Amino acid sequence: MYSLAIHGGAGARPRAPLSAERERAYHRGLAQALSAGEAILANAGCALDAVEAAVTVLEDDPLFNAGRGAVLTRDGTVELDAAIMDGKNLRAGAVAAIKHVRNPVQLARRVLEDGGHVFLVADGAEQFAEAVGFVPVANDYFITPYRQQQLAALSRQHELSALDEPPFGTVGAVARDSAGQLAAATSTGGMTGKRPGRVGDSPVIGAGTYADNHTCAVSTTGHGEWFLRTLQAYDIAARMRYAGATLSEAVSEAIEQRLPRLGASGGLIAVDHRGEIELRYNTPAMFRASVRSGAPASIHIY
Repeated sequence: MYSLAIHGGAGARPRAPLSAERERAYHRGLAQALSAGEAILANAGCALDAVEAAVTVLEDDPLFNAGRGAVLTRDGTVELDAAIMDGKNLRAGAVAAIKHVRNPVQLARRVLEDGGHVFLVADGAEQFAEAVGFVPVANDYFITPYRQQQLAALSRQHELSALDEPPFGTVGAVARDSAGQLAAATSTGGMTGKRPGRVGDSPVIGAGTYADNHTCAVSTTGHGEWFLRTLQAYDIAARMRYAGATLSEAVSEAIEQRLPRLGASGGLIAVDHRGEIELRYNTPAMFRASVRSGAPASIHIY
C-alpha cells in the first residue's frame, strides 16, 4: 500500500476569486505532479524517488513558487531553497540561496546521495552542482512577468492580493511506498521581496522537511520564520515518537493550537508509517492533492 500527498503552498484567499481558467491551471499542475509521483509508487518504486519526481514537476510549473516562477528578492533576482529526506536511515540533502540550478530538489537529492554533507548554500552549492554534472541556467530563466509585477506592487506598498492570485509559497511532497519507506521533499523561492540571502524553513531539516520511518514524513508551507523557530516538521514526529500521539493528534496540536498561539500561519502535509495522510492549514486556502493505492486522487485549493 502506498500513499502520496503534495502541496503548492498555503496563504490568503485572493481579493478577487481565481478565474475558472486559472483555477483549472492550478488543478492541472497539481494533478501532473501527483501523477508523476504516483507512477513511481504504483510500480513498486521508492518513496524518495516519488517525492523528488512530484516536486520536480512543481518546480517546472511557473504557477508555483519554486524553480521557474519563484518569487523575487528585493533585488529582483531569484534565490531558491530545497531539501529532501529519506525516512529509512535519516539521510538528507539540502541546498539554499542558489540561483542557477533548474531543479533545486534534484540538487538536494545529489547532496543526499553524495553523503559527505547535508546542507550546501550559495556559491558552494553551485560549485557542487557543476562538479556533479548539472548544467547551470541563467537566473532570468526563473523570472516570470507575474513575479516582476508582484515585486513592483510590493515596492509600491500595495497588497499582494491586489493581483490575480493569492500569495502562496513553497511546494512539497511526502510519500509512503509499498515497502513502508517514508520520504519528504520541499522546494521554494521564499518570500516576495525578501532580503538576499534570507533562508526560510523549507530547506532546514526538522523545520520545513522531515522523514523518519518510525513516525512520519512532513513538508510545511507558510510563515517560514515561525516554522524555523518551532522546528515544526520534527515537532510532529517527536510528538508521535515520544508522546505516543497519532499523526492526526500531532498535526492538530501544531496547526490548530501551537502555531495560532504564536500568531503564525501556514500548513503542512504529512504521512505516517501506516500510510495515513494529513493535509492541514490555518490559512484560508492551501493548494493540495493526495492519493492512496486503490483510491482516486483528491485535489483541492480551498
